[in-house]
Amino acid sequence: MAGLYIHVPFCAGKCPYCDFYSRPAAPSGMESYIQQAQALMKTWAGARFDTVYFGGGTPSLLGVPGLSVLLDGARSTFSIAAGAEITVEANPTGVSQAFFEGLRQAGFNRLSMGMQSADPGELHLLGRRHTPEEAAQAVKLAQAAGLFNISLDIMLGLPGGGREKLGKSIRFAAGLGVGHISAYILKIEPGTPFAEAGICLPEDDEVAEQYLFCVQELGRLGYRQYEISNFARPGLESRHNLTYWRGEEYLGIGPGAHSFWGGRRFYYPRDLDGFLQGQAPIEDGPGGGPEEFAMLRLRLNQGLVKADCIERFGEKGGAWFEKLRQNAGRCPAGLVKIGEESVSFTPEGFLVSNALILRLLEGAVI
Repeated sequence: MAGLYIHVPFCAGKCPYCDFYSRPAAPSGMESYIQQAQALMKTWAGARFDTVYFGGGTPSLLGVPGLSVLLDGARSTFSIAAGAEITVEANPTGVSQAFFEGLRQAGFNRLSMGMQSADPGELHLLGRRHTPEEAAQAVKLAQAAGLFNISLDIMLGLPGGGREKLGKSIRFAAGLGVGHISAYILKIEPGTPFAEAGICLPEDDEVAEQYLFCVQELGRLGYRQYEISNFARPGLESRHNLTYWRGEEYLGIGPGAHSFWGGRRFYYPRDLDGFLQGQAPIEDGPGGGPEEFAMLRLRLNQGLVKADCIERFGEKGGAWFEKLRQNAGRCPAGLVKIGEESVSFTPEGFLVSNALILRLLEGAVI
C-alpha cells in the first residue's frame, strides 16, 4: 500500500497549542497553492496510491470547488486504487449539508474533524471557534449527506481537566455515532502561544491516569485501540495513517509535507512562498531501516510481528525479531505483551514507549 498526503496550509486562525504549519486564508494565495500543487503532482505521474489524505491547516477552507480540483488532479495524474480511502480534515464551523454533499459527490468518503472537547471551558482554553453543539451539528449534517466514515479528535491532559470532563467528551463523541476517535495528549510545543504564555500541564501521573481511563472508556463504548492514540469500531481504522505506522511508502505534497518514497525521506520547507516559487524538497536521508520499522510498528496495538519482519528484511529479520523478543522479556512486568510470534505494548507500556523501544533494540542488529 502507499498513501498520498496533500497538506493544505491555510487556517482561519491559529490555535494556541498548534505546531502544524499554516498561514492565514486568502483567496489569491489559495488559488496559487492549488495550481502549484497540481503542477508538482506531475513530478510523480503514474504513481499508485491506495489512500489520499487532505490535511492541514484547514483543508475545508478551500471549499468543494478547490478540493475537487485537487482531487481530480490527483486522479488524472496518479493511479488511485478503486475503493481508495479519501479523507479530508474539516473544522465544525462554516460547514453545511450542501458542503458535505459536495464532498461526497467529488469522491471524498472519510471525514476527520477536530472537536477536541465537549466542555465549553476547555474549547475556550484551546482557542477553538466552535461549541459542542456546533460540533454535534456538523457531524449530523455530514451523516445526512451520506458521509458516515467520520473521525473526531479529542484532547486529554488539559490544564484544569480531569476524568470527569474527559469522560464527558468521550461519551459525547461516541454518542454521535462516529466510527473513529483520536485521543491526543496535549503537549506544549516550542514557539506556540501556549509555550510563550507558560501554560502548565497536569502532573505526569495525572495524565497517565487520564490516558488509561480513556483507553478503558473507549473500549467499553466499542472503540478498539489499534494505535497509541487511535480507536475505532471494527473495520473503520484509518487506512491512510496505518500506511505510516506499517512503514509503507507515502508521498507528501505541500509546504511542510513529508514523504517516504523510493526508500528515501524528503520534505518541503514550512514556507508557502517558497513552495509557490517551486522550491525543491529537502532530502532527509534514507528510510525504512530496522529501528524505524520497529518504532513505527510498536505504535500499533498488534505490535511487531515476526512474519512482517521476515517479509521486510528476509531471514535476518526473523533472527532480529527473536533478539527483540528476548529483550522484551527483561522489561518491567505489565508493559509488554510477548507472544511466540509478536511483541506489543500494553496501554501502560504505550505511556513509556520511547524508553521501551530503546530497551528492545539493545544489541539487535541486522
